[in-house]
Amino acid sequence: MKYLINIWVILKRECKILYKNPIYGFCMVLLPLFTLLFFTSLMNEGVPEDMPVGIVDLDNTSTTRGLVRRLDAFQNSKVVAHYPSVADARRAMQENEIYAFLYIPSGTTAQLLSARRPKISYYYTLTSLTGGSLVMKDMKTIATLGSAGVGQATMRAKGFTDSQIQFFLQPISVDLHQIANPWSNYNIYLSAVLVPGIMMLFMFLISAYSLGMELKFDRGREWISKAGGNIVVAILGKFLPQAILFLALIFSYEFYIYEMLEFPRLGSVGMVALLAVLQVFASIGFGIFVFGLMPSLRMSMSICSLWAMLGFSLAGSTFPLMGMDEPIQALSWLFPLRHYYMLYQIVVFNGYPLIDAWFHLVGLVAFTLLPWFVLRKIKNAMLTYVYIP
Repeated sequence: MKYLINIWVILKRECKILYKNPIYGFCMVLLPLFTLLFFTSLMNEGVPEDMPVGIVDLDNTSTTRGLVRRLDAFQNSKVVAHYPSVADARRAMQENEIYAFLYIPSGTTAQLLSARRPKISYYYTLTSLTGGSLVMKDMKTIATLGSAGVGQATMRAKGFTDSQIQFFLQPISVDLHQIANPWSNYNIYLSAVLVPGIMMLFMFLISAYSLGMELKFDRGREWISKAGGNIVVAILGKFLPQAILFLALIFSYEFYIYEMLEFPRLGSVGMVALLAVLQVFASIGFGIFVFGLMPSLRMSMSICSLWAMLGFSLAGSTFPLMGMDEPIQALSWLFPLRHYYMLYQIVVFNGYPLIDAWFHLVGLVAFTLLPWFVLRKIKNAMLTYVYIP
């Protein structure tokens, strides 16, 4: 009972600190909400649309103009300019005015009709990997459709049936199945890791910051005394309000993406809630652990920032982890975001049993328990350390 009273006293003390210091409200509520709305609205269409492309049409016949119109009708590409030469189009692409351009040389239609296999070229920039890849796909499709259209007209004039024409033009038919995200929606697989990753960054920083502020303003002794000298009680009372606030934020995020934006999920509501709890407690635990290793406001927050940023690369959401070097793959287990993403992918997104992701579950639980190894050092820092700017 005594411990519960001490926790309640420290909890009220912490709520007053959170209320008086505006940086807590800014970093725990406003910035995470802005991040949530920014990323989900930025990719609201799911796939980038109407990306600018250019045309260099030196043939300028009805056939080539038809190809250009078909290219402009694609969802991803929008013809914004015609250029007199390849040099002008290349300069526009280098100046970031267009993502790609299609080059149709003079005599293309005549060679196409006489079956002399003309060559058309398309150039695209991979400075932006997503934009360049999408417009490249459209231009490759246009090049294929152009030759197929002429071949279809020729064979139909020779008396071939539609099934025979289809066999000659496309002897192998591709049956494409995009599992779990058939719309190729970038919002679904990017926001699901970017937004939680940024929220974890804020949790890291706020955990280390709140402990560092006790040292900075010489409140450590008073904080420990209110806990009766028990550092476990002090930690529980201090971080319980933060955990509740972050949990409310994560639950709001999950309600928004699953109920309002209708992100796909095969996992149960219980798995979604479990993942949210593990995310919050593992993030707070990691922030406390880093401060315990280096009881310095500046150093602990720097390490937390670095660890969170590296976590985006090593989570495996944008570049597959299996494509990285083996030492990097081993290092990825030290990042909470990697375990979060794998649990989300296996249990929530695809709906597999929790036992299939037990190692990642243990990983997040381990991050939650990390502060146990540095509690004495944190207590010693609060009682004896002198803050150095």
